[in-house]
Order: sequence, then C-alpha cells, then structure tokens
Amino acid sequence: MRCHWSDMFTGRLRSEIPPALISLGDALIAAGAQLVELDLSDNAFGPDGVRGFEALLKSPTCYTLQELKLNNCGMGIGGGKILAAALKECHRKSVAQGKRLALKVFVAGRNRLENDGATALAEAFGIIGTLEEVHMPQNGINHPGITALAQAFAINPLLKVINLNDNTFTEKGAVAMAETLKALRQIEVINFGDCLVRSKGAVAIADAVKEGLHKLKELNLSFCEIKRDAALTVAEAIEDKTELEKLDLNGNCLGEEVCEQLHEILEGFNMASVLGSLSDDEGDEEEEEEEDEEEEEEEDEQQQLKERGAEEQESLTPKKIFDSQASTPVPSPPVDVATFLAFPSPEKLLRLGPKCSVLIAQQTDTSDVEKVVATLLRISSVFKDEASVKTAVHETTDALMKKAFSSATFNSDAFITNLLVHMGLLKSEEKIKTVPSLYGILMTLNHMVQQDYFPKSLVPVLSAFVTKPNRALDSCSFARHMLLQTLHQL
Repeated sequence: MRCHWSDMFTGRLRSEIPPALISLGDALIAAGAQLVELDLSDNAFGPDGVRGFEALLKSPTCYTLQELKLNNCGMGIGGGKILAAALKECHRKSVAQGKRLALKVFVAGRNRLENDGATALAEAFGIIGTLEEVHMPQNGINHPGITALAQAFAINPLLKVINLNDNTFTEKGAVAMAETLKALRQIEVINFGDCLVRSKGAVAIADAVKEGLHKLKELNLSFCEIKRDAALTVAEAIEDKTELEKLDLNGNCLGEEVCEQLHEILEGFNMASVLGSLSDDEGDEEEEEEEDEEEEEEEDEQQQLKERGAEEQESLTPKKIFDSQASTPVPSPPVDVATFLAFPSPEKLLRLGPKCSVLIAQQTDTSDVEKVVATLLRISSVFKDEASVKTAVHETTDALMKKAFSSATFNSDAFITNLLVHMGLLKSEEKIKTVPSLYGILMTLNHMVQQDYFPKSLVPVLSAFVTKPNRALDSCSFARHMLLQTLHQL
C-alpha cells in the first residue's frame, strides 16, 4: 500500500494537522495495512506533526516500509530527533517479529534539521543499513552532522543516490564523506552542489571517485568554491567512468582558461558531452582566498559552539572531527555591495560586515521601484535558517524597505505589483524573468509584514495572491504556510 499524502494540509492551522495524522494512522493500523510508501512532503506540520504519525511509524503497518518522503515539512531539529527515534523503534520491533524493516528511500529536504537532527537520523540510518537513496538537501547541516551521516552511509552498502545539496561540508565534512564513498560500490548519483566542499574537499572526493565508483552516473560539485587545480583533478578522476552522464562544476572559481582545459581533458577521454554548463563560473581568484575563508569559517563555528555552552558543543560535535584549539583568524578578502548584488551568496552578505544593511540601503535608489524590488529579491535569495544569515537578511531588508516606504516619492502599490510579477504570482504583458525559488522571499516577507514600516494596506493584496493556487508556490508550502499564518494574524 502507498500513501501519497503530500501537500494535503495547505491553508490549515498547524494545530489542526497532528490530530488529523493520528486519525489517519490509527485507521491504517486498525485495517492491518502494510505500507510500502509514505509521502507526507510539502505539509508544513513542524515537529508536532511528526508526533502525529509517530505511532504509525512504530506500528506493524510500517514494518514493510520501503520509501519515506518528508520533503519540506519544517520538522526542525526536534522533529528530526522524534523521527529518528521512531525509525529505530520500528526497526527494533520489526526484527523481533522476524519482519526486519528494510527502508530503501529516505527524503527529507528543506527541513532545518541542522547538526543535531542530522546526527540523530544518522544513528537510525546506521541501524537500518538497507538505504539505497538519501535526499537531505538544504537542511543547514555543517561538518559535524555531515561527518555523522558519512559514518552512517558507510554501513549502508546498497546506497545508489546521495543528495546533500546546499548544506555546508567544508573540508572536514568533504574528507569524511570521501572516505565513505571509497567503501560504497553501488553509487550512481552524488549531489554535493552548493555544499562548500572547496578545493581540498573536491580533491578528496576526486580520489574516491578515481579509486572506484564505476557505476557513477552523475557528479554534482557546482557552486562549491572549487579552484583551478582541484577542478582539473576532478575531471581527470572520471577517466574510466563509462556510465557517467553528467559532471557539474558550474559556479566555481575557475576562469576562462581552466574552463577550456576542462573541455580539452574530457574531449581526450571522449567524454566532452558529460560536462554541464559553466556559464555561472565566478572566474579565477587568488588561491589565498580559499584558505582565508576556511580559517575564518572554522573560527566562527568554534565561537558559536562556545557560546552555546560546553554541554551542547559535545552533543553537536563528534570528537573525531573537532579541534579544541581555534585556528588563527585570517582576514577574508573584502566584498563590496556591487559584488554581492551581482552574485549573491550568504557568505558574501556576511563578509560585507556589520554595516551591510546600511551600505546596501545607501547604494540603492529607493525612488526606483524596479531597483528596490531587484535588490530585495537578491537579498532574500540568500536566506537560510542559520542564525547569522537570517539576521543579516532581516537587518538588510529592514534598512532597505524602511528607507523606501518612508520616502514620499515611493509608490507602495507599484512595489507590491512589481514584486508579485517577479515572484510569478501575477502575470505581466512584458516578459519578466521570475525568481527560481520563492522560499527566500516568502520567509523574508514573513518578517517584513510584521514590521512597523510595512503598509497595512498591502496585507490583503499579498494575502490574496499567496492564497491563490499557483505552481510557483507548490515547492514552498512551509514558507507559504508561515506567511499566511502571519498575514491572518495582522
């Protein structure tokens, strides 16, 4: 039996969802159903929602479960821990009954699991041992959580697909994952795009690819701040990968000359067709930049852990991968407002420094609605649930929009119309390029509408368009639900 219950609770209050899930679960248990697939994706139920189907997961109905899909549900760390405990209990009971749980596919992207949630799930994965596909993109997981997942993946020899796109590996996480890849023989898809593996991490992954992975079909290391030599090492590593269909190195720091070298290397292997577009390459940069950023990031991570307290630090960070001594801070290369707005990223926004909000507001012509909307969309595009990034996005948005709305010449009606057009929620007679993902702008709007500077006259307009069915909103049900709840309370 397969339960396809994705996007089922749109527009419902979060408090209404757990009782509904409990009732559905009880019905399945009473009927003696044998579930093969449970899909609850795109339901913004949060940690409490996981409680709603916890009993179902622990019941004999799920001993036969092969696919569990919980994409974009807003589970958070708490929900991740509840889910992990339920899976472990299901496995324990199923083994005792001689019907061992053999989960094959696990999907939990965009759930803000972070290190604690990922580490808890990693423990469950290590016990289960039968996974073939794991999709956990955009969860705010840093190297401690990535390392825990890597150790769990090593105990799942049937793994074919690993998708951890848009988490933060750094070198430590990438090296740990590379060691695991050496032990896996069935891997077909590796998606570590936008994971900040950097050059050293890319070389480690390339070594793992070169040593084995003969069934590899796709390798995604895009937008990872990989430099020249490391990218060439990756290209050389795929020489005998006859099954490979796609190599994605877009959005790294290569430069025109290295891009040409990549094409030449792959042409020499008769594999030129597997190389994806390099149109978003950020150009050649000084090698020192990589080291500067790496040391600064490790310093920041250690400082954050210290502030959380020694107890939490120990639970979040595996002892194997964390040094007690902080590295010497090295100043990062400066970033200006123009660079950030041209190629926005969370790292660039943070590197603008504490005055980033003032700088961006000062350099934006707030009398021009188009420019204000474009700047707002670029700021919101880097939104993440990581505290430092979220705060920077909120503060920068506040400075920009407070300046705009307080200007006598600023047309707020034209602003909301223009914004809705760029979000793909309102049609335009002109050809307008809409934003690829609405998650960032929806979460940013959720903050904006609660501020004193936001005109209350725009609330019903925004609410009407966010409420209407629209494909552009389908993949962002959690952010949509959050915004609608806030708008209804205003």
